[in-house]
Amino acid sequence: MVAGIVSAVVHVVAGATLGGLAAGPVGLLAGTVAGLVPGAVFGGAVAATGVYPRGPRGVALFLVDHTWSLPNTALGAVYLALHLAAGHTLDAPGSRHACRVSVVEGVWPRYATTLGTVCAGSNPRIQRHEDTHILQARLLGPLYLPLVAANYVLFTVLPVWWLWHDHAGAPIDRIRRYFEVGVYPHVWHEAHAYRVQGRPPR
Repeated sequence: MVAGIVSAVVHVVAGATLGGLAAGPVGLLAGTVAGLVPGAVFGGAVAATGVYPRGPRGVALFLVDHTWSLPNTALGAVYLALHLAAGHTLDAPGSRHACRVSVVEGVWPRYATTLGTVCAGSNPRIQRHEDTHILQARLLGPLYLPLVAANYVLFTVLPVWWLWHDHAGAPIDRIRRYFEVGVYPHVWHEAHAYRVQGRPPR
């Protein structure tokens, strides 16, 4: 319960601070509201599912997620709010003491997607892959999202991955596969996660 309340407060304070710095009193109000809604949803999920266990590991990861990696956590909170607004379901057993918030349904039927500390549509077979993204975000903090976005843009317009791509095992014969088996599995954060667990989609 305490972790959930603190989490919500951190989101509100962060939103209010950024809003105030950007646009004075009006920004302060807007930032407070912007932080309150996803912060309350995320904090509620943390409290309801017991995401962070008691003890050094849980405390340390909570602190990382709400300081150094707060931009990632905040994006995850918005992502979680959108899932719940769409009628998706919290995976309470999968979230408990996992230091992540899990959602049963994913964005797309075939894929799990992780943003910040929120993982949607995963299962035990691929959970290590998704947890690797959470670890990447925690290690890189505010650098993580810009580095991910930059790599996607670079590999989309300049496909240097073509040089080492497995063309026989994963042929690229239409535009969709250019992104699905070309760009996507070769960007740095996905390539690393696939090295940790399993092969990319074919």
